[in-house]
Amino acid sequence: FSTDTSSGVIVGVDVSNHGSDAEEFLPMLNQLQARYDQTPAEGLVDGGFATKETIDAAAKQGCVVYAPVKDEKKQQAAGKNPFEKKRGDTPTVTAWRERMGTAAAKLVYKLRAQTAEWVNAFARNRGFYTMPVRGLEKCRTIAVLYAVTHNLLQGAKLRAEADMS
Repeated sequence: FSTDTSSGVIVGVDVSNHGSDAEEFLPMLNQLQARYDQTPAEGLVDGGFATKETIDAAAKQGCVVYAPVKDEKKQQAAGKNPFEKKRGDTPTVTAWRERMGTAAAKLVYKLRAQTAEWVNAFARNRGFYTMPVRGLEKCRTIAVLYAVTHNLLQGAKLRAEADMS
């Protein structure tokens, strides 16, 4: 799921049978571009989505990536600065490393817990632990139905909050 941080509405859905999330960020950006005719200005993704290649490709589409630097604490414990340029880093990856070393970027990244993780936790609280069907198309259908249900409930909550203000 891709979630709008300001509303909590699911804006993108897909499923895959890949063993890693590393290849999923760009297809989601492409889905959002196709659906909304614009790429999000920022992408808050977990470390599994953030490879050097995806950070570069997202930047080419106009999306600034906020993702944790791999092994940040381990590098710091070894006396290394995880936020400085590494050999082989492109200028975009260097900028990402430097950005993620700032308090401002860490604050922005915290929004991910309030949106993406919140949506996933809600799914589990609603009993959506595993797919009840087999096959990517059937799983995608279930995921879309879940997203529609989530968005209807979230929309009702947002309308109620707006009415109270």
